[in-house]
Amino acid sequence: MELLSIDRKPGAATIALVDLDVDAEALKRYASWLDIAERERATRFRNDRDRNRFIARRGQLRELLGRDLGIAPGALRLAEDGYGKPMLLDAPELSFNLSHSNGRALIATARGMAIGCDIEWRNPELACPKVAKRLFAPAEYEELIALPAEQWTAGFYNCWTRKEAYVKALGLGLSYPLDAFTVSIVPGKPARFTSDEKGWAMTSFEPAPGFQAALVTRAGPSPAR
Repeated sequence: MELLSIDRKPGAATIALVDLDVDAEALKRYASWLDIAERERATRFRNDRDRNRFIARRGQLRELLGRDLGIAPGALRLAEDGYGKPMLLDAPELSFNLSHSNGRALIATARGMAIGCDIEWRNPELACPKVAKRLFAPAEYEELIALPAEQWTAGFYNCWTRKEAYVKALGLGLSYPLDAFTVSIVPGKPARFTSDEKGWAMTSFEPAPGFQAALVTRAGPSPAR
């Protein structure tokens, strides 16, 4: 587990990058911390690699949350709200979010604020105009296709991760469309909302070579949309 940033003051986020391909001893330890619901979810994976990665990310999430709260990882009570957003039943003031891609996971935690994160492996095959036109807002699509060819993949994943992180911070799941708001996409320029999303802050970064990530936060709980 690599802590990219750690700050437990209210209004600050802790971010960790974790490897999901772990050795057998670590996997056994993580599996021992899972609750009944998590174990049932693990059994639904037909592929051993996907099952093991699920166990590793849930175990390392529990490890990080337990460390923050001073609670044994296996004693944490995790649940999901009606939109599928995860929460801690015994410590609702500690918000957290998890995203995973290509064997890595990003875990973000914060106290007293809404938080969402996203990590994506920059796969150039997925970063195509057809996908961008279907998922992004028209203004974002037009800005993206105007980029030089060598910036296309970076611009695509800038847009993708920033939008996903915001939707996850809102906690409304797939009920909130990705084209309902807009973000900056140009590589090398600051990450920001280009639509009027008052009170929200956005950060974009490369947590590891070949990966793009974004973090979106807002002081206080997510407002109803």
